[in-house]
Amino acid sequence: MSSMRRIYRKIAKEHGISVKEVKAEMQAALNAAYQHSRDPVMAANQQHVPKKGEIPTVEEFIRYASGQIRKS
Repeated sequence: MSSMRRIYRKIAKEHGISVKEVKAEMQAALNAAYQHSRDPVMAANQQHVPKKGEIPTVEEFIRYASGQIRKS
């Protein structure tokens, strides 16, 4: 099982929701953060996240964030 799948399953279990709901809620949070950010520092930091589109997918964001944590 992939590490992403384990992450989703753990979060879903902890919150009593489905994996599909976890993914949808996480993507909604990313969408809101990218679409409604008026903070120039936040917008600059968002540009560092590698993504294929305008807004990263949950998987793209988790890969980036976990890489940043490993660097610390």
